Amino acid sequence: MAYGRKVMEHFANPRNVGEMKDADGVGRFGNTVDGDEVVLYIKVKDDVISDISFQVFGCAAAIASTSMFTEMVKGKSLEAAIRLTKEDVSEALDGLPPGKIGCSVIAPDALRAAINDYLGRRGRGFITGDEIPPMRR
Repeated sequence: MAYGRKVMEHFANPRNVGEMKDADGVGRFGNTVDGDEVVLYIKVKDDVISDISFQVFGCAAAIASTSMFTEMVKGKSLEAAIRLTKEDVSEALDGLPPGKIGCSVIAPDALRAAINDYLGRRGRGFITGDEIPPMRR
């Protein structure tokens, strides 16, 4: 399966790219299998992600899926955003080639880290696997 139109669009024209200097939370997650790594920056207002940006080192699927993911979570509550899965991102992109979902769709894991960073900075505790449904892999 080749990359589809949506994947190529988000790869060629990624949304929300760049470092956010005044982020409320920052999360980093990497995949040791193929070296993809993403850093997500979030701004939060009233427990809603008001802005999000990213930096990614990885393949076309990693760039496209992170771009799509940022579009999907912007404006969502922290609770709703953290429930999005790798499969949700793949579906929004109209699918990814076999083997790319697990290794390149790493933004949901980076978001968990960013939300935990945000909550930790405010002394509000952390999100663990017990508070949210397990991510489908």
